[in-house]
Amino acid sequence: MTNPKLSDIAGIINKKYPFRLAEDWDNVGLQLGDTTKSVTRIMVALDPLPQVITSALDHNCDLLVTHHPLIFSPLRQITSSTSTGNSLLLAAQGGLALLAMHTNYDIATDGLNDLLADRIGLQQTRPLKITSRDELIKLVVFVPEEQLATVRSALLPHAESIGNYQDCSFSTRGEGTFLPLAGAEPAIGTIGKQEKVAEQRLELLLRRDQLSRAIRTLLAVHPYEEPAFDCYPLLNEAAAKGLGRIGYLPEPVVLADWAGSVAKQLDCETLRFVGDTGRSIRKIALCSGSGSSLLHDAIRAGADLLLTGDLKYHEAREAEAQGIALLDAGHFGTEILMVAAIQEFLGNALAQAGHSVEIIRAECEQNPFRTFISRTAEVI
Repeated sequence: MTNPKLSDIAGIINKKYPFRLAEDWDNVGLQLGDTTKSVTRIMVALDPLPQVITSALDHNCDLLVTHHPLIFSPLRQITSSTSTGNSLLLAAQGGLALLAMHTNYDIATDGLNDLLADRIGLQQTRPLKITSRDELIKLVVFVPEEQLATVRSALLPHAESIGNYQDCSFSTRGEGTFLPLAGAEPAIGTIGKQEKVAEQRLELLLRRDQLSRAIRTLLAVHPYEEPAFDCYPLLNEAAAKGLGRIGYLPEPVVLADWAGSVAKQLDCETLRFVGDTGRSIRKIALCSGSGSSLLHDAIRAGADLLLTGDLKYHEAREAEAQGIALLDAGHFGTEILMVAAIQEFLGNALAQAGHSVEIIRAECEQNPFRTFISRTAEVI
């Protein structure tokens, strides 16, 4: 077991939760750090708060992975006179790298919105608002039989998953023929002599944006001087990627009862809701964090309720007028569950890759909002 480099960790995260999925306005990925540096300890947190960065340094962490980015927009200066600049200086001086996985993690399969949907018991989920569909390519390459395993294993990291299945390929046996001409340096055969070789036709499904990388890998590992391969654009639609999720509860429930259940499942101190407390609901839309922009997407999808955070007064009135219930579990309450999930994901993924690294959670984060109950004059 070896300590991973920072680039190894970024690559593992990017493969599972591709940074390319992030919204255009977002800023995700590695924000600070030397990609060649070895990492021995990682801290995971929701926010790159000053106290979180200090805690990571106190715990001798080399990398802080957060949901929210510290750098959202281009910086004109990095000085201690601003909160962002001070945090960046603190991290840089302590050798702490910063990596953010924000809307790419919201959108990706098995990301934060799927995590939230699983936590509240939704079934048959799909994206609430589709943001992209990948263009698919079938790569076909002809390989000598004895080299099939080598070429296949080199190309599989570029292959697209099919549903819940990873490392998918197909191969079939055939016969290749070729005549090496003057100037060729054939790996098999003799110049001027027709050759017949037992070969395998290897097929893999790729995203179009992976094709050039896959071809470079192919040319590097294939034994032939001029390997034969084909690229077929496909009409097959890739799985839709998008914001939020919509799905079904196993059976209809009463709004007031379900609100109490969600509060417990998300460990919320308080939870606001809009709608008739006795209303029956089953089709649920959700968006972790601040998802009020998806209200009309939820209405068009026929949702009985939208679960999210950061809802405002006029959005509540609009929901009343449109006949959809709302559940506001807060920005913090719908996203803090990512910390334990990313800790587990990184631990498993890095171990499978043969790396040894300790991963800890930030213990100093809490919901910035508190509630004052006037009847008891008690703050909870």
